[in-house]
Amino acid sequence: MTDTISRIHKVELGNLKMIAEICDQLSLNYFLIGGSLLGAIRHKGFIPWDDDMDIGMVRQDYEQFQKYAPRLLRGHPYFLQTPYSDPNYGFSYMKLLNRNTYIEEKNNVNDARKGVFIDIFPIDRIPDNDAARREQMTRFKLLDSDVIVRAGYGFIDTPFRRLRSGLDENDVKDITQLKRERDRVMQAYNKQAYSNLKNLASQYAYDKEILTLAQVSQLIEVPFEDTTAMIPADYDTILTRLYGNYLQQPPVKQRTEKHISKLIMDNQTFS
Repeated sequence: MTDTISRIHKVELGNLKMIAEICDQLSLNYFLIGGSLLGAIRHKGFIPWDDDMDIGMVRQDYEQFQKYAPRLLRGHPYFLQTPYSDPNYGFSYMKLLNRNTYIEEKNNVNDARKGVFIDIFPIDRIPDNDAARREQMTRFKLLDSDVIVRAGYGFIDTPFRRLRSGLDENDVKDITQLKRERDRVMQAYNKQAYSNLKNLASQYAYDKEILTLAQVSQLIEVPFEDTTAMIPADYDTILTRLYGNYLQQPPVKQRTEKHISKLIMDNQTFS
């Protein structure tokens, strides 16, 4: 493990403890997803070379966290970055940032606030019908892409991008309307009695990260580094669908950091 990754993990662990504390205060549930769930089972903590952390919350808990967490974060070195708390932030999910750090990400140049973060994804109900699922995802992806482009996200920094003026009042208003429409698309089926749910912003193929009501409601506590974390009790089914033989580690050449290219903390720069 590199010194940079070790430092990132230490900060992310603090972020996780803060999220868990707030969830306890508000009687909300969270659970590890994706690579963070894999790390909890295979490594009892972080995947040693992974530089980000992902958690999920069912939409009702997600909305309550988004509403009440900022008040509970006062006096702590954290910022809850949402599509509405940061006008330059384009993604459809929240991040809890550590304000005492600064990062630069690979292939992701933008004007949103920066800091070592944990991604917090909303988990929404999805329809049973394949055609309805395709229609929802198509609408979501179109709106998501529109927001990302208008917010000025790019793969690399260029002289043209540096000359670009920031968002003005009309830009913010237009983008906010698109963000709200994107939210409506994501939540379109939450009031219906469907039994499957999904992180619509998932990086995985659609069918790989479909969850059941039982999987998101039946949670267990497991060791995670020097603390504990909540995960679905049916983690084996979830991880097998995502990764196959998830206990087998990837080849050494694939064990690389995916997201963060530069870290600034404690008046030092790490890369």
